[in-house]
Amino acid sequence: MDAIEGRTALVTGASRGIGAAIALTLAREGANVVLTYASTTSRAADVVAQIEALGRRAVAIQADSGDPAAVTAAVDAAAATFGGLDILVNNAGVVVLGPLEKMTLADIDRTFTVNVRATIVATQAAVRHMTSGGRIITIGSNVADRVPGPGGSIYAASKSALAGLTRGLAHEFGPRGITAVVVQPGPTDTDANPAHGPHAEQTIARTPLRRYGQVDDIAKMVAFLAGPGGRHVTGTTITLDGGFNA
Repeated sequence: MDAIEGRTALVTGASRGIGAAIALTLAREGANVVLTYASTTSRAADVVAQIEALGRRAVAIQADSGDPAAVTAAVDAAAATFGGLDILVNNAGVVVLGPLEKMTLADIDRTFTVNVRATIVATQAAVRHMTSGGRIITIGSNVADRVPGPGGSIYAASKSALAGLTRGLAHEFGPRGITAVVVQPGPTDTDANPAHGPHAEQTIARTPLRRYGQVDDIAKMVAFLAGPGGRHVTGTTITLDGGFNA
């Protein structure tokens, strides 16, 4: 039997990149998956089709993570569609980089709204549907622990907040058998940060494993945490960065 056979997972921001890989990997492990997306309808539909080809059920819901009502509605719809919710993966995020003195209030608000507030709102909604064995898995970033250079202060601050939130969630929901973990990717080969991009050579040179991570590296860790192997892992962060922060 697959590790999470018959369980229901919601993955936010899962039309591409790490989110899509997580959705597909959870489906391969036996889960039915609801995914949210902001605007790329065709990509979301493609992920749904791939999941259905695996013999699992999947639904895509358009929901901007900057809209708390849309986030809550997506969580409630996921639970209603499949009769409950077992796994929440807070993956949706934005990256706004630049010198602090040039960051606008709109930049700051958008970063914290999507990266932090949406995670809180989705978790609030999700735990109402979860029972013992529930999983809250949030995708952070290795910059929460080590900022490699200038221009990332606001982004790093938003990702650091997730660690504190998760430690608190472990205490709040641990007695109910629900775990909470942050998975922190390092440089990972995606459309937004390709392994052949302008900064790739410098990034690889400072990474002990001398390569970018792959989206499946992140997805497989999430699947492990979502399954029986993750039952005693809570209130902590797991960094997958090839040693970049070492």
